[in-house]
Amino acid sequence: MNPKKLRNWLFFGLFVLCAIPAIAHAADPDPSGANTGKASDITAATPGKPTMDELAAQVGHNKVSINFVWVLITGFLVMFMQAGFAMVESGLTRAKNAAHTMTMNMMIYPLGMLGFYVCGFAFMFGGFGGIATLGGYDGLNSLFSIHLWGKDFGLVGTKGFFLSGSCYDASVFALFLFQMVFMDTTATIPTGSMAERWKFSAFCIYGCCVGTILYPIYGNWVWGGGWLATLGKNFGVGHGHVDFAGSSVVHLTGGVLAYVGASIIGPRIGKYNKDGSPNPIPGHNIPMAIIGTLILAFGWFGFNPGSTLAGTDLRISVVAVNTMLASATGAIVAMLWMWLVRGKKPDPSMCCNGMLAGLVAITAPCAFVTSVSACIIGIISGVLVIEAAFFIEGTLKIDDPVGAIAVHGVNGAWGCLAVGLFADGTYGDGWNGVAGTVKGLFYGDPSQLFAQLIGVTANIVYVGIVGYIVFKLIDVTVGNRVAPEDEIEGLDVPEMGVPGYVGIKLDKFSETPMSR
Repeated sequence: MNPKKLRNWLFFGLFVLCAIPAIAHAADPDPSGANTGKASDITAATPGKPTMDELAAQVGHNKVSINFVWVLITGFLVMFMQAGFAMVESGLTRAKNAAHTMTMNMMIYPLGMLGFYVCGFAFMFGGFGGIATLGGYDGLNSLFSIHLWGKDFGLVGTKGFFLSGSCYDASVFALFLFQMVFMDTTATIPTGSMAERWKFSAFCIYGCCVGTILYPIYGNWVWGGGWLATLGKNFGVGHGHVDFAGSSVVHLTGGVLAYVGASIIGPRIGKYNKDGSPNPIPGHNIPMAIIGTLILAFGWFGFNPGSTLAGTDLRISVVAVNTMLASATGAIVAMLWMWLVRGKKPDPSMCCNGMLAGLVAITAPCAFVTSVSACIIGIISGVLVIEAAFFIEGTLKIDDPVGAIAVHGVNGAWGCLAVGLFADGTYGDGWNGVAGTVKGLFYGDPSQLFAQLIGVTANIVYVGIVGYIVFKLIDVTVGNRVAPEDEIEGLDVPEMGVPGYVGIKLDKFSETPMSR
């Protein structure tokens, strides 16, 4: 070898041998993570030497950051529930309406969202005050109230339109995202009760209205510092109306709208015989409905635990387990009730609705009750959903293809009342500005049950009246119901322009009512 080349290779080898220890030291791994993160990672005037004030600021920032991430991730989970609703409602209705039902469940998301962005969020949270878990920003501080009996009754927020001005804040945006997907859950409930005969143009108008006025006003009364929240502070009625994650604000609101809309639009062609007896109209895809139910049960882990608005609130484990238990007992009892009491088979659709009923019912009390109480709440919801569905269909003569009124309306009310019965006094100190924890009738505070009754009644009255006005106005302008010939053919092509299924011969069994 050329001596010059040999000398170069020797120098290169010597360089590599000298560099290896430095390289090894620089890339020293930390598989346990114990040594990851140093004083130099803390923002400080003197790098690597933070003062006590700088350390405290970093700790506070990190706590709020954890809460931010928790709220956003759980909000993403709730948004994914929309896929579950789409599958449940489409599966429990007929194949000839699949594209129409799916599209309503998709488009309610952007329609309702824009309405909530324009003014719904401001009406609901414009007087919310500081958001303690998200940094304490108090830019939402304008609540319109009336003064009666020496007390202020908050009615509607007045700040936050278009998320502009002082509401251009990170914490407000986090709250908006989380609350917007809750509104979307309410908005989609009537798409099930009015499925298979709702004109798509009428649905679009409703979609805008639900995010602007139908949902947020009552929401302000409970979650935005309005008069229902202050019943305890103003009049000593428990802690005011307490709804941890939305049995009344979300589900009862949606159930009342579903009831009003289905009443106005009328039953599907062929649903009732001349003597008034109902005909079953089976859904076309039970596996789809079951998968949708499981997606909803999964998303509910965002719905309920996320409502702490704080990943640093360790009550989230209690909330999550109570949510699981109520869904399980609701499903099992619904199955057994159909099987043994009603003398029928263990109907899969009723198993699904039993699980959903348990989830709806536990949504308000999930943070305030023991695991045994959660099971009891789920057991009662499993019976309620079936008996309510038969009563609504057979006695009230209201055609609800997916059982939305029984699941969300009836069990939304039951969940709120359950707070007033089963809240055990281990959580909720200072809730709605009232000192002490939340207790129900069985734990020594009957006034909490009274507050829950007031909240449920207010929901039915307000949402029922305003919902009726909105649906009636839509009816006299564009009309709520499709033409009879379009309903018979199926809404996919007449309303949407495309069939839901192409290249598949539809089973007539799924297209026509069943005779008893």
